[in-house]
Amino acid sequence: MTTGQEQKGTEKEAQTAELERGAEDLTPSQDRGVLKVVKKAGINDETPMIGDKVFVHYTGTLLNGKIFDSSRDRNEQFVFDLGKGQVLKAWDLGVASMKKGEICQLICKPNYAYGAAGSPPKVPPNSTLLFEVELIDFKGEDLTDCEDGGIIRRIKKKGHGYSTPNEGATVEVYIEGRSGAVLFDQREVKFVVGEGEDQDIPIGVDKALEKMQRGEHCILHLMPEYGFGGLGKPGFNVPPNAELDYEVLLKNFDKAKESWEMNIQEKLERAAIVKEKGTFYFKALEIDRANEKALYRRGEARLCVNEFDLAKADFQKVLQVNPENKAARIQIVLCQNRMKEHHARNKKIYANMFKKFADRDSKGETSKSSRQKERNIFKEVEEDPPEEKKAREAE
Repeated sequence: MTTGQEQKGTEKEAQTAELERGAEDLTPSQDRGVLKVVKKAGINDETPMIGDKVFVHYTGTLLNGKIFDSSRDRNEQFVFDLGKGQVLKAWDLGVASMKKGEICQLICKPNYAYGAAGSPPKVPPNSTLLFEVELIDFKGEDLTDCEDGGIIRRIKKKGHGYSTPNEGATVEVYIEGRSGAVLFDQREVKFVVGEGEDQDIPIGVDKALEKMQRGEHCILHLMPEYGFGGLGKPGFNVPPNAELDYEVLLKNFDKAKESWEMNIQEKLERAAIVKEKGTFYFKALEIDRANEKALYRRGEARLCVNEFDLAKADFQKVLQVNPENKAARIQIVLCQNRMKEHHARNKKIYANMFKKFADRDSKGETSKSSRQKERNIFKEVEEDPPEEKKAREAE
């Protein structure tokens, strides 16, 4: 390293030390492992929550000013799920504190970055790193199997443990339901997952609970088909086709026994059938055609790939096996709504297509007419040259 480079590195370290003095400590233990300086304020007060998908641009430098990584150089935004351990600990802490549009400088000590190992060859061991980060956008986590935006979750407080309620589990929850700014439901309630309708719980909350941990506190945004649908909920003064927001705290739950699945699995293993994801319930139905849960799950799978008629048929078979299965009734309504939307979309597509054909034909006729006009003009010119025509007119 030359003397000039050494001097430049020393100056950069002095600037970093000065930066640290006015920085905010983001670490829970206040050990100054992640410090933040805002360079440009965000556009509002909302910050990302755990599980949100965040979109950022960043530039990472060493203390000597050397850039080791930059999304801007690649001209490509970096996207990750916040609070899921997909990035450096410093990033999960830093980005969680940011507002949309904000640009900040993060000073990250080794134990919140790449640690004693570094990230060879660009990041040496035990490196303190500087990141300039811009939070471009963030959005909640889509909990639907089809990722249709019907159930969006934003986690205010992460739960604990790895276990989540399964269908049939008994859950104890605190809920607040809102339609727009109107609070229509606020209570503690205990019910069985899959039977929430009995307690006036919409299917979107019911489904979301299967992915929540004990102690989790989250906000759910439900589209109408996952809320109270086209009927609304007169008892709650919720109008038809209303989008809903629920704040849910999962206080406790007892998992349901899954003896039927274990029984099916044992039979499948004995029959040497491979239980692959997406085919398990089809195989299960080859063994037991009246298996309620397998029929229901196959219906869900078919609904995800837009096989509406087949999905509806599966849910109807569920009701033949168990007429009290309210979840299947709700799914039948969902299938019907999806079919209507699908037909309406196709109708619009075909209408646009026919309009384009008509426009093209119209243009073709116009073009044909123009070409005929041009031919007539040329014919007229050939038969009666302009000079002779002018001479006759002068006479």
